[in-house]
This record gives sequence, structure tokens and C-alpha cells, in this order.
Amino acid sequence: MGSVILPDLGTEILIPVCAVIGIAFALFQWFLVAKVKLTASRDASPNAAGKNGYNDYLIEEEEGMNDHNVVLKCAEIQNAISEGATSFLFTEYKYVGIFMVFFAVLIFLFLGSVEGFSTSHQPCTYDQTKICKPALATALFSTISFLLGGITSLISGFLGMKIATYANARTTLEARKGVGKAFIVAFRSGAVMGFLLAANGLLVLYITINLFKIYYGDDWGGLFEAITGYGLGGSSMALFGRVGGGIYTKAADVGADLVGKVERNIPEDDPRNPAVIADNVGDNVGDIAGMGSDLFGSYAESSCAALVVASISSFGVNHELTAMLYPLIISSVGILVCLLTTLFATDFFEIKAVKEIEPALKKQLIISTVFMTVGIAIVSWIALPSSFTIFNFGAQKAVKNWQLFLCVAVGLWAGLIIGFVTEYYTSNAYSPVQDVADSCRTGAATNVIFGLALGYKSVIIPIFAIAVSIFVSFSFAAMYGIAVAALGMLSTIATGLAIDAYGPISDNAGGIAEMAGMSHRIRERTDALDAAGNTTAAIGKGFAIGSAALVSLALFGAFVSRAAITTVDVLTPKVFIGLIVGAMLPYWFSAMTMKSVGKAALKMVEEVRRQFNTIPGLLEGTTKPDYATCVKISTDASIKEMVPPGALVMLTPLIVGILFGVETLSGVLAGSLVSGVQIAISASNTGGAWDNAKKYIEAGASEHARSLGPKGSDPHKAAVIGDTIGDPLKDTSGPSLNILIKLMAVESLVFAPFFATHGGLLFKI
Repeated sequence: MGSVILPDLGTEILIPVCAVIGIAFALFQWFLVAKVKLTASRDASPNAAGKNGYNDYLIEEEEGMNDHNVVLKCAEIQNAISEGATSFLFTEYKYVGIFMVFFAVLIFLFLGSVEGFSTSHQPCTYDQTKICKPALATALFSTISFLLGGITSLISGFLGMKIATYANARTTLEARKGVGKAFIVAFRSGAVMGFLLAANGLLVLYITINLFKIYYGDDWGGLFEAITGYGLGGSSMALFGRVGGGIYTKAADVGADLVGKVERNIPEDDPRNPAVIADNVGDNVGDIAGMGSDLFGSYAESSCAALVVASISSFGVNHELTAMLYPLIISSVGILVCLLTTLFATDFFEIKAVKEIEPALKKQLIISTVFMTVGIAIVSWIALPSSFTIFNFGAQKAVKNWQLFLCVAVGLWAGLIIGFVTEYYTSNAYSPVQDVADSCRTGAATNVIFGLALGYKSVIIPIFAIAVSIFVSFSFAAMYGIAVAALGMLSTIATGLAIDAYGPISDNAGGIAEMAGMSHRIRERTDALDAAGNTTAAIGKGFAIGSAALVSLALFGAFVSRAAITTVDVLTPKVFIGLIVGAMLPYWFSAMTMKSVGKAALKMVEEVRRQFNTIPGLLEGTTKPDYATCVKISTDASIKEMVPPGALVMLTPLIVGILFGVETLSGVLAGSLVSGVQIAISASNTGGAWDNAKKYIEAGASEHARSLGPKGSDPHKAAVIGDTIGDPLKDTSGPSLNILIKLMAVESLVFAPFFATHGGLLFKI
């Protein structure tokens, strides 16, 4: 088998040290962002101007901004957004907390009942000659890891929201000095979230494994089976965060756009619009808190899937700690690689013009992928034996360490390809979005037709990329290969999240500039940051969906192994009915989320209209609108409406597993994976393209765009309608679907022992 170069002690030091470095780097970035003051003091000494311009004077003369009212106004608006976001998340977490406790009890009862709550030791699942810990222990430890995963997921989302609401006004103020300064603040803030999330996820998982090991000792199969609860906790919280946040943000957005821009002809983010604060709060709770929990869930699940398969392969059987923790070592090296990559954006190169923003963000992806490939090669060389065996549906498959390197690398590069294809279809620098914008000449209907076609077409290359990575990684290392390919795609999660969080922060910065009444030039700068952010958010969603497909398949493999199914035969009626029902689930789920946004938006539109019609002096700007009512409408709607879609996803595996058994459930998982990925990619890209087609017309950067504009023209109104239809697609249904496919798979894996012993009641009658 060959020995490993990196000693076990080295692994035990490397993983926590990398996690701590990640957290320290995040706090350092936060400290740098905090240097931008939100108070109207002028204590800067002229000689203390650093390269990134912390202490230099604001060039107020140039912008005609001599009064300090602007700074105070920005601080006031930021405060309103922060309070709205915090109160919403606390309300949401209260309900989610109740669900968490309820579900934890369910896990304990179901898994405990596998051996009739007996406390005596049992023969091991995969090797009957050995004695393993009782099923009751697995039930207890799965419940603990579920709660830990859930809490970590909530904290990840909350911290992301906090830093975003902290940084939005600071980005606006820095935009007075130039687009480069504003970019650095927005990007640093994104990096805070990215590194905190990646490092926290890794650290909590590592500590949990070590604590569980005290009880489990040499029973690694049982230990890592209990750890799967961590992924389930992470993803179930992400589902509610994504759906609740998505409904919140889009209800406000649709209401603000339809009445403000289309009916009343006032600009986006105009302070006269009653829904404007709710809209900006929504960016933070949906795009940031939701996205944070979502990617944390993917990361936790891909780690769990890889660890489960490894624990029953030669790594686990021979107790080779370093090789066993290979997935965690990849994530640790990923943090160091992302740290280096971030410095390229903030310290090594400066952005001087608007056109450099998007290339700078794309460079982040390329640099991190190239460095990470080298990192994976080194890790595979020092942390793996030269040859070993991987569990493959009952048999052990011989694998070499270079093959495993290729599995991770293929996932990593597939992620980059998906990112760039997404960018091609959603950025207004390329022909697909420009064609959609051009179709607005003849009204909203043609815009919608072109946008839908673009979304469907954008699915082709990502699916081929996912298919190739599945084929390569499965051929080399069976299901373990697919799990580490998913980890490869997520290994640069810190950079991916930094780029992703940058978008909503810039969006908020633009909103604050508009509400504070800043000059046209500053709004142009924040708009440029925002347009780039829109594209990068689409790239982030592409990553999330691509990794979800691989993660879901890896979890599916672990579930099939755990439930002792040797083959999933599509021709048996039990499996086929599961397959066809599973393929329907993403449509049912999307219908629920879209309808929820529609219902909430209806209420919002009525409220905004009511305020414009009944509050005297509102349109003239002499009186303030009632922002609080709109915030309340969004909050109430999202809390109420997130329950049915959440229940659909969480209950389906339980009902199918108990009534129809593991074969039908395996069909459901395969069906939902296959159809969910397609809908998710097309929905996200259609919405992103409509949004950027509207921005293309508004910016008027080219001759073609000017012929369609200006704001308020008929083509522009058609583009706004397209953007409004695309909102729930790209920010609610699309991103939530990737959680649906992962969550059903990880839940099936956690409950697999119960389904295998007590499931399939209908077929037993």
C-alpha cells in the first residue's frame, strides 16, 4: 500500500492551523474595512495616505460635497438596512430553531429504533466479523452533529449579513474617491465572509470528528456515519435561509420596480419609494445570508460524503488518519490558496477604471484555480499512500494517488468552466445578453421569449462539464472520486464567496448613493460595481449548482452503499416510479416558491400604490414614506411562505423511505438530481440575463445601448418587466433548487439505517 509522507501529527496540526489563519485573515480584512469612517470627522493627516487610501482627504471639492450631511445620511440609511436585516434574521431563526429541535428529536427516535434502542454492541454493517458501537450511539451522535451543522450554518449566514450591512455605506463613501477604492472595500468585505465561512466550517467539522473519536475509538465506520448529520444540519438551515430570504428580497424588489420604475417613472432606489429599504434589506438576507448558508451546506456535505466512503475503504479499515482526512486537508490548503489569491485583488494590483472591475474578479477565479491545482497535486502526493483501495458497491477498487489527484482537479476545472459559461450568458459584455436587450425594441413579450431561450441554451455546456467530471472521477475512484471532485469544485470557496458577496454589497452601495442624494458620477461608479457584481453573483450560483450536482451524486452513492443496495435498476417498477416522481419534485418546489414571491409581491405593490395615492407630498419628496410597513409585509410573507417548500423537501425522503423503501427512494433521488440541475441552471441564467439586459440599456455605454435607451423609454420598460419576471427565477427558485437536490440526498443518507431495516411498509403488506 505504501506509507504516507505527511505524518498523522502533521495533519492534526495543519488542519486547525489553516482554519485559524483563515479566521485571522478575515478579521484583518474586517479591520481594514472598519478604517473607513462613517462619522463626519476630518482628523486625517495629509501625510498618512496609504496606497489603498484610508486616511487621505475625501476629494470633496471635486464632487461638490462640502457638507457632511451626506456622511450622516449614509450612516442613517445603513443603520435602517442593518436593523431590518437583523430583525428579519432573528425572526426567521426563531422559527427555524423550533424546527431544528423537532427534527433533532426525529433523527434520534428513528435511528435509535433501528436496533430497538438497545445499548449492546452490534456486528459492524460492512464487516460482520467485527463488533461496533450500538445503533443508539449513532442516533445520539448524529443528532449532536445535526445540531452543530445547523448552528454553524446559521452563524455563517448571520456573520455574512453583518459584514455586508457594515460595508455597504462604507463602499458608497469610498466611491467618492474613485471606483478603485470602492471596489477594494466591497471586495474586502466579501472576503471577510468567504474566509470566516470556509474556516469555521472546517474547524467545527475537525473538532467534532476529534470529540466523537473519544467515544468511537477504532470504529471509524460508525464515527463517520454519525458525522453525516453535520451536512444535514448545514443544508436544512440553508434551505430555509435561501427560500425565506429569497421570498423576502424578491417581494420587495418586484414591488419597488413595478410601481416605482414602470408606473411612477422614478429611478431605482429612489428614497420616495416606500419599498426601497425592504429591497436593500432583502439583498442582505437573501443573496448574502442565504448564499452563505447554501455554500456552507455544500461544503459540509461533500466533506461528509467523502468521509463516509473513505471510512469503509482501506483508509478507514487500516486506520490511516492522514489519508482518511484527505478531504479536510484539501479544504485547508484551499484556504491558504484563496488567501494568496485575495491579495492579488486588493494589494498587488490597483483598479483605476470601470472596465477593469470585471476582469479583476474573473482573474480571481483563474488565479485561485491554477494555484489550487498545484496545491491539490502536493496534497495528493504527501497525504495519500501511492496505492490504496476504495469501497465500490460491495467490492474494493484499487486506486493510485495520481488518479485521486485527477478526480479533484477535474471537479475544480469543471467549476471554472461552469463559471465562465455562466458569465458568457449573463454578462452584458457578450452577444447573448445584448440580443436579449435588442429584443426589447418590440416589447416585453419578445424580451421574455429571448430570455427563456437563452436560459435553456445555457444549460448545455455546464451539463457536459458535470458529465465529464462524473465520468472521469467515477472511472478512477468510484463514488469517492465524485465526492472529492465536488470538494475540488468547492476548494476555492473562500474566493468564490468573496466574489459573490461583493455583488449585493455593491448593489446596496448604489442604493445608498441614490437615497443619500449623491451626485450622478458616484451613482455611475456604484452602478458599474453593481453590474460586475450581478455577473459574479451568477457565476457564484453556477458554482453552487454544479457542486450541488456532484455532492448530491456522491451522497447518493454513500446512501446506496449504506442501504446495502448493489444496483439501482431503472427497469424495476419500484425504481421507475421513484425516478419519474423525483423528476417532478423540482417543478413542484419551483411552483411553490414562485407563487410565494408572486403573492408577497402583490401585497407589496398594493401597499406601495396605496402610499403614493394617499400620502400627500410623497412624490414631490416633501414627506417621507412609511418604510416600516413594507419591511413588515416582506418579513411576514417570507416567514409564512418558507414553510410549505421546506416541508416538501424534508418530508419527501421520509415518506418515500418509510412507505416504499430504499429502492424507490434511490429512484426519487436520481430523478430529482437529473431534473433539478437543469431547471436550476436555466432559471438562474435567464434571470441574470434579463437583469443585465436592463442594466445594459440603462448604462448606455455603446451606440447600440443608447439606441434602446434612455431610462423610461419603451424598450427600457420592456426590459424592466423582463427583469421583474426574472427576479424570482434567479434569486428564489433557481438557487433553492440546488439545496433541494443535496438535502434530499443527505437526509436519505442519515436515515438510511432506519429505511434499510424498517422501510418499505407498503411492499411488506
